Amino acid sequence: MPAATSGIIRFEGATKVFPGRGKGAEVRAVDDVTLDIREGEIFGVIGQSGAGKSTLVRLINALERTTGGDVVVDGVSLGSLSEARLRPVRAGIGMVFQQFNLLSSRTVSGNVAYPLEVAGWPRAKRDARVAELLDFVGLADKAGVYPSTLSGGQKQRVGIARALATNPRILLADEATSALDPETTRDVLDLLQRVNRELGITVVVITHEMDVVRSICHRVAVMDRGHVVEVGEAYQVFSAPGHDVTRRFVATALRDRPSPEVLARLRTRHAGHIVTVGVDEVAGSSAVLTRTLREHGVDGTVVFGGITEVAERPYGSLTVELVGDGAAVEAAVAALRAVTWVDDHGRADA
Repeated sequence: MPAATSGIIRFEGATKVFPGRGKGAEVRAVDDVTLDIREGEIFGVIGQSGAGKSTLVRLINALERTTGGDVVVDGVSLGSLSEARLRPVRAGIGMVFQQFNLLSSRTVSGNVAYPLEVAGWPRAKRDARVAELLDFVGLADKAGVYPSTLSGGQKQRVGIARALATNPRILLADEATSALDPETTRDVLDLLQRVNRELGITVVVITHEMDVVRSICHRVAVMDRGHVVEVGEAYQVFSAPGHDVTRRFVATALRDRPSPEVLARLRTRHAGHIVTVGVDEVAGSSAVLTRTLREHGVDGTVVFGGITEVAERPYGSLTVELVGDGAAVEAAVAALRAVTWVDDHGRADA
């Protein structure tokens, strides 16, 4: 993770209220959000549909204006800027969209060149930049083709190249992978990581998928009904979620802990003492589990679980059947609790 720096994007009590339809109540899409996004990081904003995350990201480039509070981008307060004074700010912010938003009448190179034409770049400089970007996103051989001939993943690569055209310092990715299959999603996420790592661009990822956060984000904010309910390092948010909304997201992403139905099935096949043990890179590692059971003369069999990477660090849980003397099993469980979290499900006959 990049070293902590001052916020390149700051929300200061930012609020966005939309009027209700007809006689309907107004909608507080973003409600009193205070948040810093640090320069050089990949920052995730996650929430269910209607949580306010897409409105939040549109406040960053002033596609939506705050109703209250302020948004400060690279030291510039956006609240009172005119459209003319917003143009140079927006030039430093690229945006990638869920549905690609490519111009069907333009070739791949024409789509990437479009923001450069608007910015008044001379033809030779523009052509060189387009070639450089298409090479960066792996589409140098597609320069002359039209979007209709491309796969979804290729279209999104064009979208990323276009967003990078004017050398932005910030890249906003609004549900950039939600229309893609899992393999293509992984390719696009890898590309966003390269954008961050090789170009030093701050990337803000808007998503409803915890897997996206798990894969590439350094830090994450969780939104619910217009509020940021939790914010922190991605690993910390996964390993110790502090809000019910976050816990639900983590559960859907990892699926490493047995549901009551799964636990009931496990009990029909395993008569021993069943526990679920947290696994992380230090205290809760599988090596610690194995050693602790051995030291207490207890046999352990993994019956459920999963371990994945969060921010390039291992995290997950294992559900284990423990077999041995009752006192030894209790002592082993107590020893495990001293180094990691343990859910003690007991024995079927207890």
